[in-house]
Order: sequence, then C-alpha cells, then structure tokens
Amino acid sequence: MKIELRKAIPADSAFLLELRGQTMGPHIAAMGLPTSKEDYLERVNYRFDDAKIIMVDNHPAGLFKTCFLADKNQWFLVQIQVHPDFQNRRIGYTLVNQLLEQAAHDHADVYLTVFKSNPAQHLYLRLGFKQVGETEHEYEMLWTPKSAL
Repeated sequence: MKIELRKAIPADSAFLLELRGQTMGPHIAAMGLPTSKEDYLERVNYRFDDAKIIMVDNHPAGLFKTCFLADKNQWFLVQIQVHPDFQNRRIGYTLVNQLLEQAAHDHADVYLTVFKSNPAQHLYLRLGFKQVGETEHEYEMLWTPKSAL
C-alpha cells in the first residue's frame, strides 16, 4: 500500500464535503452541532492552504491538514480524516507518526483537538499525546518530544 500526500485544490471540495459527512457527521450530530453543507464547507475551507489529500495507491483516501505555528514552535494537526473504505489500515497512525517524527526533529510540540466522542483520541493517547484541556465538545491534546521533557 502506497500512501502519499498531495496538495488539495478547489476541485477536491466535493470529495472533502462527502468525507466530512461520513467521518465526522455522526460525532457532530451526536453533540447537536450544525451539520449543514455550509457548516461542513466552512470547516473544509478553514486553513485550506494547509490541506493535503491522502492518496492510497493513487486513490483519494482522506484529508491531512497540518501547519507549523512558529510563534509557538508547535505543529498544529488541524484535521485528519480517513474515508471509511480506507480505515483500519494504519493510514492515520502512519501519518500522525510521521508528523511526530518531524516535530521531534524540529524540537517542536504537536497540538490537536479531538471530539470527545471520537475514538481517534485513543490513537493519540497511544502515540504519547496528553490531554491538556477541554471544551464542551473537545479534548485539547499535546505531544512533546521526549528530549523536551
């Protein structure tokens, strides 16, 4: 299985809207938050310049959106969504682990938020993230390189 990332382009918006509905829709609806196309599109467009399409064997398989916040010396994992047809293949694990390797090389932290109902939080805990805060709907999590502890 070949996993690659390519820069998202506006033509990917339909795929990203569908992906958001399939991967995040149940969590969003369970919390009573808005699930309209406009709401999904707002999230898709948030930091769109940082969005990359996950490609598996040349097929679009998800979204990986990260950015480096120089003022905080921190990588921000904005979004990761893997299409249901590609889940349980360690794609998310692989990409997040690569980000952690990059962060360790940069001597930088990695920050993310995750819906409380999203089982992905267990992956983040296994990878060494610690819960550092929470809101009504999300946990805030931080990973710090071992050399910085």
